[in-house]
Amino acid sequence: MRLQLQNFTKCFDGTPVIEGLDLTVEDGEMLALLGPSGCGKSTTLFSICGIYRADGGRIMFGDRDVSDLPSQKRNVGVVFQNYALYPHLTVEENIAFPLTVQKPRPSKSEIAREVRAIAELIHIENLLERRPAQLSGGQQQRVALARALVRKPDVLLLDEPLANLDAKLRLEMRSEIRRIQLETGITAILVTHDQVEAMSMCDRVAIMDKGEILQIASPTEMYRNPVNKFVAGFLGNPPITFLEGHTATEGRFAMDQGLFLPLPSRLRDLPAGQRISLGLRPEHFGSTGTAQASGRIVFVEPQGREMLFDVEAAPGVVLRSVQPVRDDVGVGDEVTWGVDVDRMLAFDMDGQTL
Repeated sequence: MRLQLQNFTKCFDGTPVIEGLDLTVEDGEMLALLGPSGCGKSTTLFSICGIYRADGGRIMFGDRDVSDLPSQKRNVGVVFQNYALYPHLTVEENIAFPLTVQKPRPSKSEIAREVRAIAELIHIENLLERRPAQLSGGQQQRVALARALVRKPDVLLLDEPLANLDAKLRLEMRSEIRRIQLETGITAILVTHDQVEAMSMCDRVAIMDKGEILQIASPTEMYRNPVNKFVAGFLGNPPITFLEGHTATEGRFAMDQGLFLPLPSRLRDLPAGQRISLGLRPEHFGSTGTAQASGRIVFVEPQGREMLFDVEAAPGVVLRSVQPVRDDVGVGDEVTWGVDVDRMLAFDMDGQTL
């Protein structure tokens, strides 16, 4: 089912929090709404499912305008952060609940068959007789997902579904939710503030800030070619380092602290004296590169297969580097490492990508 928001507006107490937003999610696609708290992503999700009523524009499920329909008539499945399971019902009864309130109501045998099928898809068929209090967080999350899918919704909405899980279980459930979404072919929207969730689970990512969508792209495209400084800073862990300064003669970039780097080749025609920011990601500062930067290691963080280094190149200038595990350098050592200049990002003073 193709989903569209057309000139969508939502107000609270007369104040627009989202105004004139356009968004299309293609049939069978999984899209992430990613952004900081308060950016409008959950408001958008709750408006799609009918918890909030739109104050302007249209919400389209295929060719059907659902803007004025109550939530129970929109045929959406929703998985909330807290799962919202009924504690007095068994897993089987929780999953079956959306079918028992349908009109016309399916027969008991049909309900049992549908519950069994979705439980097997989500690998919880051995839990059907338990109650939520007898389940782990990951099991409860699977039950909530099964309950959302059993009614065969047109759209699946996931509101921070992994927030309450530990790190290992989050990793497992990321791949599991994606598997189920691909197997069912359902159109899905994931709301999250976790960039790793968004980039690992979804076909495309929409980054929001202050009620606006700043960019929609595949995870790889957005990471490599962010439209502005906000997007570049939001994506990436460890985060990007921004270097402030201006263009100088001979195709160089002069940092405010007096350090110099070559400009990326695509920017060497910029006039000298123009204020810009360069963005250096940790994987582009290390053992190889077309230029070099020197400094003192001030922090080392082992991360298993790799290590994170913070290198102080000048007072107030700390460059991050991610490299394979090495034991030849440590805190306090002076190093000179390569900088992949042409893969650096660049932004004007309005924060737009150059």
